[in-house]
Amino acid sequence: MSVVEMKVPTVGESVTEVTLSEWLVKEGDYVEMDQPICEFESDKATLEFPAEAAGVIEFVASEGDDLEIGDLVAKIDTSAEKSKSSGESREKSSEKGNSESKEMDTSSDESKDESNEDHPASGEPSPAAAKMMRENDLSASDIKGTGKEGRIIKEDVQKALEERNEKQSESKNTPKEEAGEESKPERPSFSSSEKSRDERREKMSRMRRTIAKRLVSAKNETAMLTTFNEVDLTEIMAMRKKYQDRFVEKNNIKLGFMSLFSKACAKVLMEMPAVNARLEENELVYHDYVDISIAISTPNGLVVPPVKNVEAMSLPEIEWSIKGLAEKARKNELTLKEMQGGTFTITNGGVFGSMMSTPILNEPQSAILGMHTIQQRPMAIDGEVKIRPMMYLALSYDHRVIDGSTSVTFLVKVKELLEDPVSLLLDL
Repeated sequence: MSVVEMKVPTVGESVTEVTLSEWLVKEGDYVEMDQPICEFESDKATLEFPAEAAGVIEFVASEGDDLEIGDLVAKIDTSAEKSKSSGESREKSSEKGNSESKEMDTSSDESKDESNEDHPASGEPSPAAAKMMRENDLSASDIKGTGKEGRIIKEDVQKALEERNEKQSESKNTPKEEAGEESKPERPSFSSSEKSRDERREKMSRMRRTIAKRLVSAKNETAMLTTFNEVDLTEIMAMRKKYQDRFVEKNNIKLGFMSLFSKACAKVLMEMPAVNARLEENELVYHDYVDISIAISTPNGLVVPPVKNVEAMSLPEIEWSIKGLAEKARKNELTLKEMQGGTFTITNGGVFGSMMSTPILNEPQSAILGMHTIQQRPMAIDGEVKIRPMMYLALSYDHRVIDGSTSVTFLVKVKELLEDPVSLLLDL
């Protein structure tokens, strides 16, 4: 018997631990060389783990386990033939000919269930299903397996939970009437017993745990302050309205606010390198380039992949870069390389309706710009009150690296470029 041990590989710089988020195959399956067998979730991205050999797989780790680099995940028996694995039935059916497959296709669902019940694997839950059963106090006798060879799969557990909830709901709603007596309208009960007091616990994802750790570190390890200003977006909105159709026709993408804000920040960051620097022990590291990390909200948490060399990019290039990163982030397809780096961060809470906030630093960066919702407000313009589209800007910065006067000057310069976008586009 020849066995290949599948161990957690080195998945990236500074990554020492991963979480086994999901098995992509079933235990006992025959897997091919390089076939993805599971997914690992690191603090930066989700990665597929391919099989290093062909053979029958035996699980060692379970879904939800935290594993260190080098830990054993599974074993693959390379001496086992494919016909001996879970793919046996498919191969044998093709060898036996069309007559037997036709007979199987025309058999009733009832006969299929009976054959599954006779199989040794019948009623055995998959790892994911077993986990759900433990969490919801279900036994195998409560569930009918519809998986291969009668195994219980996640969908079976979910169906059993739905049926149980329906029964509980029906029992609550069944009217209580005594035999032979008419039901009389009664005053509805408003007692607390009718209100849910259920609780549930869920293990935090590795990404969520890492985000929490870094946020606390940023609060505790930096001298963070926030300065505010407001920007009048009248000219930018007029420019977008006037040229949007032509911009889309030429570049096949809309001109948004993020590219304009990124370009304005990149220009000022090149003029004020202290805001674009980072602190390493007792040294300040300055950058001759601007990599702007864009905060993107995903179902798994907030990610901040950088758009690199923004100072040298055009507005269409920035828009396409941001769109590509956002699509990958929401599909959980960002690579570790795409997540690394960044010298400055922009976060846009305005898309969720935030009027004002104090963004937390994205270490080891020294500054982050917070954008907020645009509101029509009365403003005094040349002695007259006019309604203008206004946005509050917030710049959080590390006071160990950036002086207060520097932070204020940076924000004022960004404000001036956004209020006069022609000067931004002409590089004035």
